[in-house]
Amino acid sequence: MLQAKFSVKETQAQFLNNFKVYGFKDKSSMLREAIELFKKEMELESLRKSAELYSEIYSEDDDLKELTETALNGWPE
Repeated sequence: MLQAKFSVKETQAQFLNNFKVYGFKDKSSMLREAIELFKKEMELESLRKSAELYSEIYSEDDDLKELTETALNGWPE
């Protein structure tokens, strides 16, 4: 596993020092989990924005709506 050196605020360091209270074996495992959660949150936000953009484009494009309807014809319900 790679190591990294970084700075945190005093309150963040105090929070990390309570790693056992939150069920972690050490500060590093707590921080890794926090990074993974943040990464997933960022990915979900990116997906939300993409979905909103596609929705906006679809709602404004009558040709695209017609193409979609044509593609759906003949598909089982």
